[in-house]
Amino acid sequence: MKKRTIYKSILVLALLFLLVSIGVAFSGNVPGSGIFLVLAFLALATGFRGYDSLKGYSYTVMIFAAAVSALFYPHLFVEWNGFKFAALIIPLIQLIMFGMGTSMSFDDFVGVVKAPKGVFIGVVSHFIIMPLLGFSLANAGMSFFNFSPEIAAGIILIGCSPNGMASNVISYLAKANLALSITITAISTMLAPLVTPLLMKLLAGQFVEINVLHMMWDILKMVIIPIGAGLLFNKLFSGKMKWFDAAMPFLSMFGIIGIIVIITAAGRDSLLNVGLILVVLVLVHNVCGYLLGYWSGRLFKMNERDCRTIAIEVGMQNGGLASGLAKGMGKIATVGLAPVIFSSFMNITGSLLASYWHRKPVIEDGEEKFEGNNADVSEPQKSL
Repeated sequence: MKKRTIYKSILVLALLFLLVSIGVAFSGNVPGSGIFLVLAFLALATGFRGYDSLKGYSYTVMIFAAAVSALFYPHLFVEWNGFKFAALIIPLIQLIMFGMGTSMSFDDFVGVVKAPKGVFIGVVSHFIIMPLLGFSLANAGMSFFNFSPEIAAGIILIGCSPNGMASNVISYLAKANLALSITITAISTMLAPLVTPLLMKLLAGQFVEINVLHMMWDILKMVIIPIGAGLLFNKLFSGKMKWFDAAMPFLSMFGIIGIIVIITAAGRDSLLNVGLILVVLVLVHNVCGYLLGYWSGRLFKMNERDCRTIAIEVGMQNGGLASGLAKGMGKIATVGLAPVIFSSFMNITGSLLASYWHRKPVIEDGEEKFEGNNADVSEPQKSL
């Protein structure tokens, strides 16, 4: 009871910081209101930790605190003593992907044999639905909202990216098929060096120059090599370094926050010009991915648990990889914006969807069930 009182007090403090921020902004000191808004988000994230129904949103609120910091004080996150923080993006992505690899095992890939139908539908739906949605929304942005070609290319880029580990966490919370989710993520990630550059060349080549071979190498060094190293590490040291297993999810989460801050600061001016419209289009992209992914499973008569899995796998993307590819293209401040916004908001929409499905019983209808090596995971690693 005493702890609950403390968390309630922190939430009240968050409200006070928010009110002060609004008051300072209305007084004409908009830059000065930023620090109070950041403090409001941080207090809100801390307060959420005291409630089981809200603690899942704590990390997402921290992401917003980081993004607000970058919007109000971009100079703090662009460079320091001549060192440009953008140089940290690729190492941070490699760290996150290594963490993803340590949470996987070679048995995850055996799922292709155990449930080929679900894996095939999940992977193909992912690489058809999201790229085409991204292409359509990018053209809408250019036609109706005067988006620059590079901003539009960023929408396509996030659509052409593979799944991220966040989808596995959301699948677990949504009472979906966790083993199938892990396998779809693994396969789509392994296919990314070939599929993502080709899709980008086909769909975004008219907006920006796409060097297919260069992008393939970027994905190999940012994703495949670190994941392979993580898999090997897991094989050799699984269970022998408990402190490392406990620390890796937190390193991954702070890595994502670092990427979001750096890109938001670098693209602040572009984001302020197209921010609200871009947020809306990215949310449409994300939500339509869930919807069309679910019904693609229904179309092929998958059971409810697998349909939920495919919806989540289609709708959630690897924003970190997309950000790294934008950095490799030298367009972090424009092409990199849509991936950052997508990464921020998909955690909210995914958590809301998981909460909704968690309360709805799964009705088994006799379809193929996939019980893989990780099906009984009680607490999946929260590496986003």
